[in-house]
Amino acid sequence: MNEIRPGTLPLLSIVVPCYNEEEVLPETVKRLTNVLDNLIGERLISGASRVLFVDDGSRDETWNLIEVFNMTNKYVTGLKLARNAGHQNALWAGLMKARKQSDIVISIDADLQDDVDAIREMVLRFHEGYEVVYGVRKSRGTDTFFKRFTAEGFYKLMQKMGANIVFNHADYRLMSRRALDNLARFEEVNLFLRGIVPMVGFKSTSVYYDRHERFAGESKYPLKKMLMFAFDGITSLSVTPIRLVTLTGFILFVVSIAAGIYAIVDKLVGNPVSGWASLMVSVWFIGGIQLISLGLIGEYIGKIYKETKRRPRYIVETELEPQTVDREDPRAISTP
Repeated sequence: MNEIRPGTLPLLSIVVPCYNEEEVLPETVKRLTNVLDNLIGERLISGASRVLFVDDGSRDETWNLIEVFNMTNKYVTGLKLARNAGHQNALWAGLMKARKQSDIVISIDADLQDDVDAIREMVLRFHEGYEVVYGVRKSRGTDTFFKRFTAEGFYKLMQKMGANIVFNHADYRLMSRRALDNLARFEEVNLFLRGIVPMVGFKSTSVYYDRHERFAGESKYPLKKMLMFAFDGITSLSVTPIRLVTLTGFILFVVSIAAGIYAIVDKLVGNPVSGWASLMVSVWFIGGIQLISLGLIGEYIGKIYKETKRRPRYIVETELEPQTVDREDPRAISTP
């Protein structure tokens, strides 16, 4: 049950991780400002609601723009990480900061591909009693065939391996303070939030929206990075790959016994020794399986190594608090 005092409006924080987003940031601020203005006007959220931009070690003017908007827009706050910690860690940093002052927190990427108009529906679902609301794509019509095939294949593969993730959901979601407080209890360093959040539980639902093209700038997830992210997610949430290695080893063991029996019988009936090519193929095949297995096991050992180090996920360099701004001043929502 949502823990909001009777007669009060929930304070909403919108967490936006940013990495080299100078081209799209002014438009993102403008659209999120309009969303908050409308929600406050409808008395769905508190007037003290805010937008928290998390700069994940950007190398362009992203942080300078956040500082300017912090001075000219009463909603904008900022968190600058000391170095690039990765999208999931930057998002985690924003969520953990926002939960201290907020009743509900919505996470969204800065590129405006996620429809900001879905925020209103998420807030309405919160008022209906839901504590986690997932933003889910209606379709992947704007993706290329390859992107659509690989993305949907990833979600199906994750589900088959036992990971409880929401199909076609990324990191666009609403969470209540209670859900975030319990999310904070998950202390693993290897973060894959779209797989961890469903583990929190509580009453949840989904809001469906059409995903747009990126407003400006370049994608931060090229194919290589997407594949690494997918592999990291699988190994962070499931031990099924290790079990598949064990199953493969058992199958090869059975096949080898059958092949051995066949060779003995073949020798006893007097057939000449043959099969040099098949022997070499078998050696290379089994050797490849062994190397893949060792690499997979090494991946899990590497994750254990990172967990035992207990190093911080991120280090904060600068925090910006909300400024008191005269909203009659046209500079309050203007771009620098």
